[in-house]
Order: sequence, then C-alpha cells, then structure tokens
Amino acid sequence: MKSFTKYIMVVFLWLGLVIFGPNTSKGQDPVKVAPKHYKVLLENERVRVLEITYKPGEKAAMHSHPATVNYYLGNFKAKFTFPDGKTADIEGKKGLAEWHEAFTHAAENIDTTEIHLIAVELKEPVKKLQKETKK
Repeated sequence: MKSFTKYIMVVFLWLGLVIFGPNTSKGQDPVKVAPKHYKVLLENERVRVLEITYKPGEKAAMHSHPATVNYYLGNFKAKFTFPDGKTADIEGKKGLAEWHEAFTHAAENIDTTEIHLIAVELKEPVKKLQKETKK
C-alpha cells in the first residue's frame, strides 16, 4: 500500500509540474520583459498595437508574441534566439508588412541602425476571427 501511495504522489507531482510549472515554449509579455523596447500604442479586446525600437546592440530576453502583423519603419538586421537554443538572423525592409504566427524568441539588434516597427498582435484565435468575418 505504501508503494501505491508513493506512486500516486509521484504521478500528481509530475502532473502538477507539467500543468502548472514553467512553460519553456512560452515566454513572457514583451512589454513586461523589455519595456524600453515595447510601447503599447493601442489595446482593446481584439488587438494590441506595439511600437518596437531597439538601438544597435540592444537585446531583449525571451518573450512571446501571439499571431502578429509587423510593419517595418526602417531596414534592420536582428538575431532571434528560440526556446530550443536555435538562432536565426532576420532582416526587415522599410515599408514591408509581414504576417507571423505566434512565436517565442529573444531578440538582439545586430545592425548599425535602429530597429523600428509597428506590431499588431491579435488577441483572438485566427480561426475565430475568420468565422466571424464570414457572417
């Protein structure tokens, strides 16, 4: 009976860690992680609009974005580090708008110019929004 009780306790401990423990696939809110770089311009129940700026060499810790549309106000180069440790160098071109599915990353400006963009983060799942627009 003691071994069964231990087994049950281990299972509940494991489930607690999985369900309530830190989630390495999700970072924190970028506005909280890096308020120097992320300024909220507008927020309502459907979207949050952010102005994002990084001076050359500046970094931000791991954070997450929901599905987002980015509009680049200038050219830039950045390095993203993902939760699994992989990295990617990315480039933004002035005047380009891009769609991004939800993702988690740390960021670093690896260019000699400032990163400056507007991000529109969606708060509702994309599928739900698509259903509403078909009405």
